Amino acid sequence: MTQAAELAQRIVVLHREPGYLRLELPAEICGEVALTAIEQGMKTLAGLSSAAVDRGWKRISIRYDAQALSPAQVARHLFSLLPGLPLEAEAESSAAEPEVPPSFNLNNGIQPLLDKVKAVIIPAAPPPEGSLQARFQPMVESALTEKAITNFFNDIVAFYLIRVHWDLITKRWLQNPVANSNAWLTVFYLVFLLVRYRKTK
Repeated sequence: MTQAAELAQRIVVLHREPGYLRLELPAEICGEVALTAIEQGMKTLAGLSSAAVDRGWKRISIRYDAQALSPAQVARHLFSLLPGLPLEAEAESSAAEPEVPPSFNLNNGIQPLLDKVKAVIIPAAPPPEGSLQARFQPMVESALTEKAITNFFNDIVAFYLIRVHWDLITKRWLQNPVANSNAWLTVFYLVFLLVRYRKTK
């Protein structure tokens, strides 16, 4: 068995869903040069929208067009990059360096951070069918998405604004809506934006 084949066998699938893969990489290919080569090499695959390497966790998150690519095609492309990666020198240098704490880069939104949370609280192996964990795991996965978190905080802001302006709403705006038409227009516009955001995401 070649070294590249052995490395390919040690790549672990942490999470998979249509259009998304999160993989844990072997330590030998987690040097800075090797990870940069993987990140750039993956982006050359047609149909792949993003490939982000988390150097602290030694993981790669891959987003792709599920209509154009299958997980096997994405995996084969990743495996094809392994033979050309610098292994020994990078492995030695990374072993000598202190462990880098996990980084939380929010330039690409909060989804990479949520993926890290999922990896911690959701086991890689599927839970036993019919167990309590099997029932709650889909709920946890759906809650730990960028859309769900954004909707949650939008609702919190909306309830906060209602609470702050409750006295004005009940004692002035409802009693004299014409005189406070600007306030009502603002309320309707904010509700419109909130509803449109939920429908378009």
